[in-house]
Amino acid sequence: MNADTTPPAQVAHVLTEALPYIQRFHGRTVVVKYGGNAMVDDALKQSFARDVALMKLVGINPVIVHGGGPQIGEVLERIGKKSEFVQGMRVTDAETMDVVEMVLGGLVNKEIVSLINAQGGRAVGLSGKDGGLIQAQRLTLHSPGPAEQAPEIIDIGHVGEVTGIDPALMSLLDGADFIPVIAPIGVDAAGTSYNINADWVAGHLAQTLGAEKLILMTNTAGILDQAGELLTGLNADRVRALIADGTIYGGMLPKVNCALDAVTNGVGAATIIDGRVLHALILELFTDSGVGTLIHGATP
Repeated sequence: MNADTTPPAQVAHVLTEALPYIQRFHGRTVVVKYGGNAMVDDALKQSFARDVALMKLVGINPVIVHGGGPQIGEVLERIGKKSEFVQGMRVTDAETMDVVEMVLGGLVNKEIVSLINAQGGRAVGLSGKDGGLIQAQRLTLHSPGPAEQAPEIIDIGHVGEVTGIDPALMSLLDGADFIPVIAPIGVDAAGTSYNINADWVAGHLAQTLGAEKLILMTNTAGILDQAGELLTGLNADRVRALIADGTIYGGMLPKVNCALDAVTNGVGAATIIDGRVLHALILELFTDSGVGTLIHGATP
């Protein structure tokens, strides 16, 4: 017997509230960066997979880009290799890159694919190396030195940045109703592999695919003001002002800059959402209130 005691009128309200959003996003692409607690908590993993399967079922084209930093760190620890970071980037020598490809392109990617397929989706796991999807180059970091000297260039190995996206494979999968699940690994013209920040990959994909929405899942409620209150709707100019006055700082800056870059380059909107909330994707897409901070490019 069904133990759900939700009043029928409330169920009807939820469904009718979702209708205009389903109509708006039908046939459109939504790129989701999947990471944080949502990737390690079993209940959150299941709710994410169910949300993605539902998105596809109602006619949305989800494209998933996932991280996997903690999982990489665990495997490195098991083989006795210490993780090192410079400016928040993992130092990635050739041995570490082998582990990155194994963990991201293998263990993590295939688990996500299996979870979505178990919920009735048709997910396909890829890395950016497949079909030349993500072209990359070595990321150059600079260490500021004394004013009279040029900044020092820091070599952190096989860490890359996106130089191009080939959308052909995405078009093929979309046409066959598959859900792409992408590990953020790119390759250069010489065939060298690079580990790339998943937010950056998601942002570039959203721009290339002309996505209606970019969703970045985090372990925070979204962008907070200086009093700690959630800011739910911001345009690009307001975001730049919040960066300038120091409201947005630290670890939130890269995500915000990624979202800002997307909405100023053709993506309809970007949202930073709280991945610790069950069914965060559906709540963000199909309800009036959402679960994070929406950023759009238009001025009020």
